[in-house]
Amino acid sequence: MTTLIIDVADLDTVKASLRAAFRGEPQGCRYTFHSEEALLTTLNPDRWGILKALTGAGPLGMGEIARRVGRDVDSVHADAETMVKCGLIDRSDDGKLHLPYDEVRVSLVCQAAA
Repeated sequence: MTTLIIDVADLDTVKASLRAAFRGEPQGCRYTFHSEEALLTTLNPDRWGILKALTGAGPLGMGEIARRVGRDVDSVHADAETMVKCGLIDRSDDGKLHLPYDEVRVSLVCQAAA
């Protein structure tokens, strides 16, 4: 099973992960936002529904995604374009959308202030 982890990290943490990857240490499949607000704005409930519909499904056309999430094609298209532009989902040469993962996990942490 291939899992995508969506999380939040500061620049120093991302740089440390990149250095570890260059040393050959596995980092897993990860998409990192710079803030909780950016994650929650980008992955609003409608876009999360698209992500869920694409997870493990293979390439799907807009009409099929709209059917699966119970929304109209135009609104799905607008949300999907946002996710394609930021790199969360892929578009194949034939225009279908694809998320090459069997599972998606979102990691958000809230801690007491120091």
